[in-house]
Amino acid sequence: MTALPALLHAPLPPPVRDPAPMLEATREAWGGKADLWVFGYASLIWRPDFDVAEHRIAKVHGWHRALKMWSRVNRGTPACPGLVFALLSGGACQGVVLRVPKLDVHDVLQKLWHREMVTGVYDPKWLHCATGAGPVRALAFTLSRKSPNYTGELPEAQYRQIFSDACGRYGTTLDYARQTFLGLKEHGIHDHALERLLANAAP
Repeated sequence: MTALPALLHAPLPPPVRDPAPMLEATREAWGGKADLWVFGYASLIWRPDFDVAEHRIAKVHGWHRALKMWSRVNRGTPACPGLVFALLSGGACQGVVLRVPKLDVHDVLQKLWHREMVTGVYDPKWLHCATGAGPVRALAFTLSRKSPNYTGELPEAQYRQIFSDACGRYGTTLDYARQTFLGLKEHGIHDHALERLLANAAP
């Protein structure tokens, strides 16, 4: 397995798209008049990397969480790609919406783009999220099935190989998947598909 210190300084792959115009479009769509909600469906739940004023369990319809996005930097390398979660169209997804105070939004969006949009892979979208305290409109990072980073269907044996071998600048794919499962569970969300994947990954 590749050493993490070396991976932290590895060059990033070329961007799929220029992320700067998408950041500006997102800022304009937010409008600056209210707090910002962000829909977390994976690592944003357990490692947001910014101050969160409020958490709410939320559900979105028309999208689902899937471990079907290649990661060649954060959880893998070009020689041994790993996986991260994506929000794909179809179905429904339980996650957590995170409220960012209005005064912090510009800084938080910059952090989110540095973290999620360095290569311009995701499609930022505004989704209607149902919560116990009423609906909110939240920013979410979705993935198109036309993206070169979309894996398509993978056999269980390939998941086992990736869980065994893939490691990037933030650690292994297996650790990421386990942390996401536990983070969801802490909020009372049980992802049965992820549980099956992790059970099959066990030696």
